[in-house]
Amino acid sequence: MKLYTYHRSSAAYLVRIAMQLKGLAPEMVYVNLLEGAHRQEGYTSVNPAGLVPSLEVGTVLTQSLAIIEYLEETHPTPPLLPNTPLERARVRAIAQGIACEIHPLNNLRVLKYLQGVLGVNDADKNAWYQHWIRTGFTAIETMLQEEHTGTFCHGDTPTLADICLVPQVSNAQRFKCDLTEFPTILRVHAACEQHPAFIAARPENQKDAA
Repeated sequence: MKLYTYHRSSAAYLVRIAMQLKGLAPEMVYVNLLEGAHRQEGYTSVNPAGLVPSLEVGTVLTQSLAIIEYLEETHPTPPLLPNTPLERARVRAIAQGIACEIHPLNNLRVLKYLQGVLGVNDADKNAWYQHWIRTGFTAIETMLQEEHTGTFCHGDTPTLADICLVPQVSNAQRFKCDLTEFPTILRVHAACEQHPAFIAARPENQKDAA
């Protein structure tokens, strides 16, 4: 099992958390996005989209949520999804609300396009980022007001929802977003940050972190 990753990639961060929770230790291949390694032939031959993460397991899997679903099916213990269909749907809705609604608008290639092609200045780029964080987190905060929320997004053990939440909160903090209006998100994030699997997966704890 070989994971192509980059320490600051939110999508790769998701997969690292899932692997840590499941006790998996893949070979790590570091792809430096800032240096453009993801666009070089050596990597596009692995993943034609030029994105991380990619997981090599005889064949190559791409897209973080698809990779995590694969890990859930092949390494079911501990589970990252609850037992009942309704609960699984809730966890997936929270996870996709982050991974599919917030992250695509604020990832590195979008921000670089805003500045490099459209000529957006730093202040307007940050305003863009903060707007979509606030819009997305307002919905997630409301979802977390439900009774199923416990120490974590769903109950008292980490799920796919927490895996998606933590990298997005960390990025929002890095971009100096004011998150004080999202107390439940911050409480769940703080609980995750004390968990050994989340600690091991942090960007600053990766060998390619500089």
